[in-house]
Amino acid sequence: MASSLAFKLVLVVLGCTLVGAPLAQAVIPCSRVSQYVGPCISYLKTGGAVPVPCCNGIRSLIGLAGTTPDRQGVCRCLVATAKSITGIKGELVSGLPRACNVRLPYPIGPNVDCNRIH
Repeated sequence: MASSLAFKLVLVVLGCTLVGAPLAQAVIPCSRVSQYVGPCISYLKTGGAVPVPCCNGIRSLIGLAGTTPDRQGVCRCLVATAKSITGIKGELVSGLPRACNVRLPYPIGPNVDCNRIH
């Protein structure tokens, strides 16, 4: 009887794990965000023409961030990156979506409150 109860408990735990799995997916890691925005760094420091790989990375990143937790996670990564790299110009960061001809549903920059992004 104890083994039957243990078996049922394992099934319940496994079932809960499988049902909850789609809801518990991790947000996009910062290392991945960095790969997409890496080609933008030189532009964000000096201005000029936006590199095509930069805009392609921004578009890809927007496509990946389909949920609120994803968008908030990407935002946190972008804010941390903007604060950690010296020489990045805030006006170029905030104007990057426009320069790449993409629309973000939230502003970007070092002072954005990522918890307010939905």
